[in-house]
Amino acid sequence: METESDGQEQEKTLVRKPYVLSEMEFEASLPEKKSNTLSRDLIDYVQYMIQNHGENYKEMARDEKNYYQDTPKQIKRKIGVYKNFYPEEYKDFVASLKQEKMDVQ
Repeated sequence: METESDGQEQEKTLVRKPYVLSEMEFEASLPEKKSNTLSRDLIDYVQYMIQNHGENYKEMARDEKNYYQDTPKQIKRKIGVYKNFYPEEYKDFVASLKQEKMDVQ
């Protein structure tokens, strides 16, 4: 037989774990980690656009590979992010494009 006092007793016996609370507060206070990488898809997208259109962002916006229908300003921002994250790779990529143009001529 259950009595009303049994129900009240169960409510009163809460288990408190202060160490769990303090660990969670510590983890929440840590700064977020910023990833210093870009997705491979974004890198390929930016390289494709630069390879085919150079610095003409309006042409890039009209390109059929612009699946997300980015505006010229958005594409310019993505290229800027790529330049900031991978400056050496960008320089090598642009140098290889110049070399290809020289070989064609």
